[in-house]
Amino acid sequence: MNIGNLFKIAVKALSNNKFRGFLTMLGIIIGVAAVITMLAIGQGSKRSIQAQISEMGSNMIMIHPGGERRGGVRLSPEDMESLKLEDLQDIQTQTSFVTYVSPAVNSSGQAIYGARNTPTTVYGANRDYLEIRRYRVQDGDIFTEQDIRTAAKVCLVGKSVVDELFPEGQNPIGKVIRFGTIPMRIIGVLESKGYNSMGMDQDDLIIAPYTTVQKRMLAITHLQEIICSAVSEDYTEQAIEEISQILRDNHRLKDTDEDDFSIRSQQELSSMMTSTTDTMTVLLAVVAGISLLVGGIGIMNIMYVSVTERTREIGLRMSIGAKGRDILAQFLIESVLISVTGGLIGVVLGVGAALLVNLLASYPVFIQPWSVILSFAVCTVTGVFFGWYPAKKAAGLDPIEAIRYE
Repeated sequence: MNIGNLFKIAVKALSNNKFRGFLTMLGIIIGVAAVITMLAIGQGSKRSIQAQISEMGSNMIMIHPGGERRGGVRLSPEDMESLKLEDLQDIQTQTSFVTYVSPAVNSSGQAIYGARNTPTTVYGANRDYLEIRRYRVQDGDIFTEQDIRTAAKVCLVGKSVVDELFPEGQNPIGKVIRFGTIPMRIIGVLESKGYNSMGMDQDDLIIAPYTTVQKRMLAITHLQEIICSAVSEDYTEQAIEEISQILRDNHRLKDTDEDDFSIRSQQELSSMMTSTTDTMTVLLAVVAGISLLVGGIGIMNIMYVSVTERTREIGLRMSIGAKGRDILAQFLIESVLISVTGGLIGVVLGVGAALLVNLLASYPVFIQPWSVILSFAVCTVTGVFFGWYPAKKAAGLDPIEAIRYE
């Protein structure tokens, strides 16, 4: 008996029990749809986090005073003042793998304009800070080197600060706001960056010359942080090694001494976040894959019932010349038809569900072609695997006994 005839017989057998066939497919449909949707959500989250980290500066390196501490050990004032302006200058002049370097000092408080005020943070930095953190000036201009040398009371403001202090849409350029008791003239407004992957508002900030924050707000001479930008993300490790050696030399540390500074990179954060999302994606896929297993068991169960119901039919076919392999092929085709049809419906539902999640919940999703192909391949293999044993049982029936079966 050729494959075409066996296929027609299988289709006819399934069409005689449409509702039962659909219920059998349901497990496969739900399993495939769940796998595609979960993988799309997981991959969408991963790409969103990577994009946001990239927006923050994927090759950014952060240097903090004080070495590694564990168990909540309190740092001494000397440890917290280990970074000096000389360290910044040496990093600028002696490194090969660093492009931009900026000091960083900050102070939190109230920004005030007229009768309106908003809590925010002033970040003291130099002109490289905007390149490192990927900020762009939308209106106005950035402060100059002369402003830095004279500790000028000028600043750039983020969109969130503008919205709070100038709700009626006034142009903030040239306006004088107060931060605490220090008056500051707005010379530029930053382009909006929105929230980052940690839920922090990247537009809720004021950027001023670092000397202004050091001298006029904090009354300090040390740096709270130094941030750098590696030539590229691939050279981050080499840049960290260079910076570490420069700081150890500057601080006169012996080979046996621990660092009195700590260095972190966005690459570390990216790797950690990516690892976390990958783990969650695998977990979601495994949970969804259980539905495929349940669907396969459902196929096996129904195929057993089908073999039992059609025992006399099998006996008659074998008695007029059908061979065991024909019966085996017939039931395998039925099983694969159920799983493949269920898989196709599941793919459509999975893609649709992922798009709905993106549309209704505004959650990032990314449907990878391999996840669709893999889900479809798995459901096909499931049909063969779980349909084999019932089909083998049907092929092994004795024709005489099968005809006598009531």
